Amino acid sequence: MSSSGLQRRRVNTASTSESSDSNGHAALPSTPSAAAHAGSAFAHGSRIAYDPRDLEREDEGVRAGGKAPKLTLMEEVLLLGLKDQQGYLSFWNDNISYALRGCILIELALRRRIIVHKDVNRRRLPVSERLIEVIDTRQTGETILDETLKMMKAQESERMSINSWIDLLSGETWNVLKIGYQLKQVRERLAKGLVDKGVLRTEKRNFLLFDMATHPVADVRVKDSIVQRAVSLLTATTSTIPTNALLSEGTQMRVLRAACLVCSAYAASVLDNAFYRLGYEEREAAFARCDDILSEFCAWPFGSTPAGSSTRKAKGSRIGMGSTSDGREAVLGLVQEVRKELVGGDEDASCELVAGVLEVMSKLDSLL
Repeated sequence: MSSSGLQRRRVNTASTSESSDSNGHAALPSTPSAAAHAGSAFAHGSRIAYDPRDLEREDEGVRAGGKAPKLTLMEEVLLLGLKDQQGYLSFWNDNISYALRGCILIELALRRRIIVHKDVNRRRLPVSERLIEVIDTRQTGETILDETLKMMKAQESERMSINSWIDLLSGETWNVLKIGYQLKQVRERLAKGLVDKGVLRTEKRNFLLFDMATHPVADVRVKDSIVQRAVSLLTATTSTIPTNALLSEGTQMRVLRAACLVCSAYAASVLDNAFYRLGYEEREAAFARCDDILSEFCAWPFGSTPAGSSTRKAKGSRIGMGSTSDGREAVLGLVQEVRKELVGGDEDASCELVAGVLEVMSKLDSLL
């Protein structure tokens, strides 16, 4: 008698132990075999595609001492220099371009990507003349930082000093073979990055003979928080660090970042934009305190600057206000808190690099 309807199709089974029915048809296996999923994304279990770099980023906060801030140091300095409504920097500021290149090295050091090369003879050189070494080539997610890191890694066969790298990134070199290391349009690229983060917006403004893209502030709260942190740190009357002068708890190197922010803004000649609500005497006192902070952090180890070595500008400010104290005692609390963040104490080569960059910034007026 002929059978009607659909019949099972004979298939080759992977296992010889499977039984057959009376008609010779293969019986369905009781459990799905791995061969049924051969070549699929679900072979050997339920697996999904992933980027291995995502797993690397999970423990980055632990290795770097905390999570990375939402804004980089360069972006914060740029925001301090931008005019809120007009959306552009002062045309007469010659310092900010050079200072931003230094901020790039500081940010890479704080993220534990680069360090000072640990040569036993490096102590004989000034901090700014010590060589840079790349220890981590993982991407940071910030275009300018990743571009700089890639160039530095390509130059590992011939390591260069902190001062030399800042010069190269700024285009301050007579060597035509190394002119390609210059980072171009840093301010515009940083501004566009802030547009992507929702902090700025883009507008087109006419300047007599030409049109230029400007970037007014879109989120005033972000800039106000930066101003508040800088003002709180520089107007504190005691050595205790105000809480509102620091980033949120859990941010990597947040005390050192506070010191680097005011020092970098001071070197970039944009710090006075944060003092628009202060009186004359308060402004002068804040500038003098910032100069003291820079003096303490441009030496390595931090706080090893000889007493009484503040610059003439800071001393003149204190004399004008009727005070002749050194001012070093006011920043000792800041130095002590930063020392707690160091990994390995005075052997922290990343923070040693930060000191070298700040030494270059302390001489920025004479360099330019």
